[in-house]
Amino acid sequence: MRRQRPVALLLLTLFTIAALLGPGLAAAAPAPKAPARAPLETTAVSAVLMDGNGNILYEKDPHKQLPPASVTKVMTLLLGIEAVEEGRLKLSDPVYTSENAWRQGGSQIWLEPGEAMTAQEILTAVAVVSANDAAVALMEHIYGSEAAAVDAMNKRAEQLGLQNTRFVNVNGLPAVGHYMSAHDTAVIAAEAVKHPLYMELCGIKEHWLRDGKNWLVNTNKLLWWYKGGDGLKTGWTEEAKYCFVGTAKRDNLRLIAVVFATPEPRSHLRESMKLMDWGFANYAAIPVVDKGAVVERLRVTKGTAREVDLVAGDDLTLTMTKGQQKNIQKKVLTDGFLKAPVAAGQKCGELIVLKDGQEIGKVDLLAEKGVERAGFFRIIHDMLGNLFSLAK
Repeated sequence: MRRQRPVALLLLTLFTIAALLGPGLAAAAPAPKAPARAPLETTAVSAVLMDGNGNILYEKDPHKQLPPASVTKVMTLLLGIEAVEEGRLKLSDPVYTSENAWRQGGSQIWLEPGEAMTAQEILTAVAVVSANDAAVALMEHIYGSEAAAVDAMNKRAEQLGLQNTRFVNVNGLPAVGHYMSAHDTAVIAAEAVKHPLYMELCGIKEHWLRDGKNWLVNTNKLLWWYKGGDGLKTGWTEEAKYCFVGTAKRDNLRLIAVVFATPEPRSHLRESMKLMDWGFANYAAIPVVDKGAVVERLRVTKGTAREVDLVAGDDLTLTMTKGQQKNIQKKVLTDGFLKAPVAAGQKCGELIVLKDGQEIGKVDLLAEKGVERAGFFRIIHDMLGNLFSLAK
C-alpha cells in the first residue's frame, strides 16, 4: 500500500491543476475536424459524375468496358448534329428507309422500306425514343452505309481521346465487341451539350409523327422529374441492363451523370438523380467571364488602328467545392503589344485563373476586330507622333 502513495499523490496533484486551469486547457485542445462528406454509393456497376468542363467529381470503375445499349446513340446524334452544322445535312432533307434500317427491331418508329421522313423527324425519333430503325436510316443517309457510319463514329471517338469505346453498329443493339465506358460516355456528353440543336432535340418531351398518327414520349423521365434536367439518353438490353447518361443545369452548374448496368427498371434514372443530387449539394459554379466580354486592350504597331480589344473566346465557369471559393485571382498573359496585321478572332493571349497560386482554369483571349497593316505614310505619321509625345 505504501508503494501506491506516490502515484496517488501525483494523480491528485494533476487533478487539482486541471480543475484550476480547466478553461485554459479546453482552449488549448485541438479543434475537432469538420465531418467529411458522406460517401456516395450507387448500385451501378460503373458510374461517373462530371461537370460541363470535363472535371470528374465522382467515379466508380469509370473505365470498365461495358455494353451501352441505346446510350450508343449519344454518338450517333452527335454526328448527325455536326452534319447539320457543317451543311452536309439539311433538316428538311428527305431520309429514305432501307431494308437494313427496317430490319433493326427493338425500340423503333416502324419505318417501312422506301418510306421517307425529313431529317428533322428522324433526328427527333432518335433523340426522343431511341428509335433503332431511325438511327440506321439517318446514318446511312449521311455516310452511304452503316459500316461507313460506324467507322466515322470510331474516328470521332479517337478525336475525343476515348480509350474504352468501340462501336460495331450505330444504335447499340447487342453485338460482340461493341462497348463503351462510363467515362468515355461522359466525355461525349460534355461535347454534345455544347450544341444547341442537340439539346433542343433531347429536351422534347412529346412529339407526334406521321401527321399525328404516332405519339412519341421521351424515355428520359428526368425531363419531368428533375429540376434542370434537359438530356440525354437512356438504354436497356438484357445484356447491358439499365444504362443512362443524363444532364442537368442549375445556377450555371452543368452536371453530367452516367450509370451503366443498374439492376432493375428505372434504377438508372434513380441512380443518376442520386449522383446529381450529391453534385449540386457539394459543388457550385463560379462564373469568371462570359464569351465575348472585353478583358484587355492591346497596343497595335504599324496598323490602321492603334489598339484592339481582346475578348474571351468562350464562357469560363469554374466548378468548386462549396465554401472553397476564396483566394481566387485572375491573370492576363499577353506579349504586351501586337504587330499589324491582326485578324479578327486571332488568339492574342490568355486569361488565367489561379487559386492559392495554382492554375484552375483558363480561356483564350481573341482580337475582337481585325487591324490591317497601315501604309508607309501612316506608319511615319504615327512614329513622329510617338516621338513628339515622348518629347513632352
